[in-house]
Amino acid sequence: MTMRLTNMLLTTFILSAAVLVAAPNDANAFCGFYVSGGDADLFNDATQVVLMRHGTQTVLSMQNNYEGPIKQFAMVVPVPEVLMEENVKTLEPELFDKIDQLSAPRLVEYFEQDPCYKEPRDRRFCFGCAYESAGSVNDLAYATDGGGGEVSVEASFAVGEYTIEILNATEATALEEYLQENNYNIPGGATEIFNQYIAQGMYFFVAKVDPAKVTFEDGKAVLSPLRVQYNSETFQLPIRLGMVNSSGEQDLIVYLLASERYEAANYKNATIPTNVLVSTDVRSRFGDFYTTLFDKTLEENPGAVITEYSWNAGTCDPCPGPNLDTGDIQTFGGDVLDADLSPRNTVLTRLHARYSDDGVTDDIVFKTAPAIIGGRGTPTDAFGAIGEKSAQESHTNNFQGRYIMLNEWTGDVKCKNPNYGVWDGIGPQASAVSPNSGGVKAASGPVVLADFIREDVASIGQKSNKPFQRGDLSGGRCSTSMGHAPMQGPGALLLLALGFVGFARRKTEEQ
Repeated sequence: MTMRLTNMLLTTFILSAAVLVAAPNDANAFCGFYVSGGDADLFNDATQVVLMRHGTQTVLSMQNNYEGPIKQFAMVVPVPEVLMEENVKTLEPELFDKIDQLSAPRLVEYFEQDPCYKEPRDRRFCFGCAYESAGSVNDLAYATDGGGGEVSVEASFAVGEYTIEILNATEATALEEYLQENNYNIPGGATEIFNQYIAQGMYFFVAKVDPAKVTFEDGKAVLSPLRVQYNSETFQLPIRLGMVNSSGEQDLIVYLLASERYEAANYKNATIPTNVLVSTDVRSRFGDFYTTLFDKTLEENPGAVITEYSWNAGTCDPCPGPNLDTGDIQTFGGDVLDADLSPRNTVLTRLHARYSDDGVTDDIVFKTAPAIIGGRGTPTDAFGAIGEKSAQESHTNNFQGRYIMLNEWTGDVKCKNPNYGVWDGIGPQASAVSPNSGGVKAASGPVVLADFIREDVASIGQKSNKPFQRGDLSGGRCSTSMGHAPMQGPGALLLLALGFVGFARRKTEEQ
């Protein structure tokens, strides 16, 4: 069936609930609204969407977490064409966890090599350089209504815990009446947006849910992610409808899997600051730190869609979890796209957008974008200097949000000419935290970004209250007066010896 305009769908859970329960404190979603029986206030939680695109073919997988009362569920999604049973399937939630962890910001830790270390003559590669490939010029990735309107049911079928109906409406009021007759309560503000999608020739995908088949975790309904496929000339993501029941700001994470990178065509784009030196205090509060950094980035780039990751889907450096494999690519849509997509030639791009209930005027339209690099490399001197702090165009995609803790050598220095500033990154594995995967809200008070960064971040105009200096360790183990010159002589040895004797890779114990 010919689709008149746009591309895609929009996520919206509809719930019928007979019991009135207080609305949750937090709600994040992107494009749909909940419909409920009775007068319950219902809100979306953080939304994750995975998109695969080739030519005019789009496959969209979506996962929403729901907070609120439940008796019956349904999801309402504008779609550009009539979907049949073969176009819809359910996925396992764990797959979203995997793609989230892979593309989430990284916290990495470097340990300074013994400044008296001498490379054995028969060794080709220096100790401490095993991680150097991350910063080399050789890329790591493989280079990818009461007004007489009508509502008709175009298709009906069951998938998993969902019963699917595809509705065709000529007017918003007719669609609302249909939903109300089926015991769904329409939130205020839906009529105008319904009409906008009807004018675009969109159909409405309604996925009802059997409450007896729904699993709950910590009071939240856990629904199977849904995957739908369709054809559309325009590659866009409807988000306007989701604001009608917004409790405030909403976060949207979009993962795009394609042969090249994508960004927003009709919103400002920005990249997250990367390769920032941070305090070792971030180790225990990485989620709080990153959320504050993201807030500051949006403050400097109002309304922007932030690129947090763009990398070959089959590689990573460092790797906070497993890479996507061929089966994952197939599950997210590679099995139905007319393209030879594998982890080796697929680019995973992660976009993060945040909207308020009065800040959305247009759906997100996507466009292809040049490849970028950033967030790689090893510190190159005694002061932790490292490049690629912002995105740079390249011939392949190797960009990630990465934040670096430095641990200076605190062992004995028993040589005349110590060589400081050789850093080894083979210590603890990188961690990864996502704004939609929990653990990101400050539990110990707000984060003061200037206290957690060890250098100024020019791209967002953020100064550091505690710039990194040599010997600047808690407990005063080392002198801070050495400047850029190596410490030498008995006095220097005495100061350095105040720290415990350890290996270059031993983690500094914070006091």
